[in-house]
Amino acid sequence: MPDLLTPQEKRPLSTDIQQNVDMLNQELGVEKSFDLLCRELEYGGKRVALYFVDGLAKDDIMNRIMEHLALLGSHALHAKAIKKLLETQIGYLEVEIVGDLEGVKTAVLSGPLVFLIDGEAQAIAVDARTYPARGPAEPDLERVVRGSRDGFVETMIFNTALTRRRIRDPQLRMEYVQVGKRSKTDIVVAYLEDVANPDLVTLIRNKLHEIEIDGLPMAEKTIEELMFGRNWNPYPLVRYTERPDVAAVHLLEGHVLIYVDTSPSVMITPTTFFHHVQHAEEFRQKPIIGVYVRWLRFLAILFSILLSPFWMALVMDPAYLPNFMKWTVPEKALAVSLLWQLLFAETGLALLRMAAIHTPNPLGAALGLVAALMVGQVAIDIGFFTSEVILFTSIAAIGTFATPSYELSLANQLIRLLLLVITGIFGFWGFVIGVVLWLFLLVRTKSLDTPYFWPLLPFNWNALVHVLFRSPVEWNTKRPKILHPSDPTRK
Repeated sequence: MPDLLTPQEKRPLSTDIQQNVDMLNQELGVEKSFDLLCRELEYGGKRVALYFVDGLAKDDIMNRIMEHLALLGSHALHAKAIKKLLETQIGYLEVEIVGDLEGVKTAVLSGPLVFLIDGEAQAIAVDARTYPARGPAEPDLERVVRGSRDGFVETMIFNTALTRRRIRDPQLRMEYVQVGKRSKTDIVVAYLEDVANPDLVTLIRNKLHEIEIDGLPMAEKTIEELMFGRNWNPYPLVRYTERPDVAAVHLLEGHVLIYVDTSPSVMITPTTFFHHVQHAEEFRQKPIIGVYVRWLRFLAILFSILLSPFWMALVMDPAYLPNFMKWTVPEKALAVSLLWQLLFAETGLALLRMAAIHTPNPLGAALGLVAALMVGQVAIDIGFFTSEVILFTSIAAIGTFATPSYELSLANQLIRLLLLVITGIFGFWGFVIGVVLWLFLLVRTKSLDTPYFWPLLPFNWNALVHVLFRSPVEWNTKRPKILHPSDPTRK
């Protein structure tokens, strides 16, 4: 755990329990907050103060511990009270000794029970906490036809357990840190010690320790922005997953995972562009089916970026239009230019996506009906849109929805808008220049010093084959070279 305070700022506990209680009650706001409780009791001839947060402590565990301590004799704790309680009286697995006031406050606010004992300059933290949690249901964004139906949840300890269930390797490391001066958010860095690149692990660990912020209310997204920067580059530099099997696959490849408490999404680092275009469904089917599905997805992603700008470029400069595509040219010009038609259609599509997020499920069908009939068809009938604009915008939208990574789909949508604008201004050669600039952006992007466009640049034929084709499992004998794994082989 990174130190949030320098050693000079840490205040040791006093042997006078009343002094500790007065200070903690004031700083924790025990009298002001209804859910922060302090029970002053007497066990074994000693005054004891019990601190806990109502709603985070397991009542049954707390009651059993208190019932057991109530049976102690009047002089049972007069000497070496802490040692006796830990070794003979508190029969709970997760127990920790805390020696300073800051540690006590952090422990109480995190959920454990904290016992202060008169005459002792240490406290006992019993990790008998419970968090409100939902069941590990299948993630909405990463559904598969066949495969496991469990998914990560907002409770970090559940997520690490789901991962360990799939990788029962003693080399799997789960390093715990806390980030946020006020939120003190729990974070876990997971990796296989004999597989992952130690320099990569050290880099991620150092970046987490260097974060100085008061809190992480947006959990993993805040961590991403603070660690990776490049906030004006639309492309995601980490991959998020809510599937434990996907997390396990990347751990075995040599990636480092970051779990953030209160978030069901686990960050996979580092990642390239091609990590975001793969889906678990490809690996749940036969390899030949996986290749077919993957190529369909590649085609859909390309359509989502290039199709509508490319069509507009050809219509604007008919000299470049091949004969077999002449049917796509609108029969008559409308009062609204082609560029503005496409931009209005893209804006409507984005608004429809936003409305779908905020619309209750029972009303989703009604929203689709309004968009298709009352807006789209009427807009065509009155001459605001041509049918071709609606067609190509719809194909691009399908490609956007077929993109496995939600973050990548949003980035591609933004690139499509920029390509439309530059094509509308400069014509066909504007489209060409826009595509070149887009590729240049991808080539120049890096994620934790990992080239984003690998294995195309720098070129690696063997890795590119595995990207383009879903190969059989027995062929995957090597880990990705770009990760520089300590153990490059998988057999």
